Amino acid sequence: MKNLPIDTSAMTLMCAAPPTAVVDFESKRPKADDNGVPLYTVQLVVLHDGGAEIMLVRVAGSPAGSLVQGTPVRVAGLVATQWAMGDRSGVSFRADRIEPTGPASSSSIAAGNGAATGPAGK
Repeated sequence: MKNLPIDTSAMTLMCAAPPTAVVDFESKRPKADDNGVPLYTVQLVVLHDGGAEIMLVRVAGSPAGSLVQGTPVRVAGLVATQWAMGDRSGVSFRADRIEPTGPASSSSIAAGNGAATGPAGK
């Protein structure tokens, strides 16, 4: 299926959860890309047009720097891919790189409940 590039220049992006290794559903072994580089999923909060979305983004190799909840990030080479499997379908997201643009703000995430109190990094 065709990859659709996404322009993130008008979005504020921050890490919602630390990267996790992608594992095969059946074997429970870590998955890798075609070059053997381990795949990770990073949950991002995307702020745009007065709203917010949660986006799961796959990236090959461990993301650069320390990505903890509330860390503002830059995403390079973000693409969306439509998929269909039987009667199920959806969109998956993949990026070339996800890197922090600054440290997590102590005021960006309320202690203990994960509620955002304001956009970090802007």
